Amino acid sequence: MIQSLLVLFLFAQTPADYQREGEEAFRQGKFAESVAAFDKVIAAVPHQAPQHWQRGISLYYAGRFADCKAQFELHRTVNPEDFENAAFHMLCAARVDGFKEAQKKLIPIRDDTRVPMSQLHALWKGEGSVENVLNAAGSSRGGTFYAYLYLALFEETRGDTGKAKTYARRAAELAPQDYMGDVARIHAKFGTPALKK
Repeated sequence: MIQSLLVLFLFAQTPADYQREGEEAFRQGKFAESVAAFDKVIAAVPHQAPQHWQRGISLYYAGRFADCKAQFELHRTVNPEDFENAAFHMLCAARVDGFKEAQKKLIPIRDDTRVPMSQLHALWKGEGSVENVLNAAGSSRGGTFYAYLYLALFEETRGDTGKAKTYARRAAELAPQDYMGDVARIHAKFGTPALKK
C-alpha cells in the first residue's frame, strides 16, 4: 500500500506539467487535447482561471466559441487593457453572434501602448485602416509580426480568406519563438473554423 502511494506520488503530474502538456498539444494542432490539459491546470489551481489566456486561444481553435468568449471575458477581469484579449473575444463572438454584432461589442481598450495595438483596435472597431496599422508597425519586427497576425485573423473573420492567408504567411515568417509565435504558425497552417453567417 505504501509502495503504491509512493509510486503515485512520484509520477503524479503537477499543474506546471499540465501547462506544458497543453502548450505542446497546441503546437501540434491537437486543440481538444490542449484544452483538456489546460482544464487540469485550472482544476488544480482554480484561482488561476482568469489568467489562462492560452486556454482561450485553444478553445478558439477547437471551435468552442462560446467557451472561448467566456474565457476572454474572464481574462478581462485581470487584464482589462489588452488588445489581444479584446481581439480573441471578438473572434469568438463573431462566430457565435456574427461579425457585425461582435464588432459593435468589441471590448474597449484605452491604454495598450504596444505598437501597433491601438491602430489594430481602431481597425477592428471599424474606424481604422490596414495602412494605419502597417505604418504604425514601421520597421519593428515585433510590431510588424503582431500587425500581420491580427490582420490575418481580422480578414479571415470578415470573410476575405485571400488577404487572410497572405497576412498569415507573413506573420508566420516573422513569428518569434514564443507562444504568440506558435499561434501565428498554427494559424498559417490550420486557419480557423467557419464564420457563422
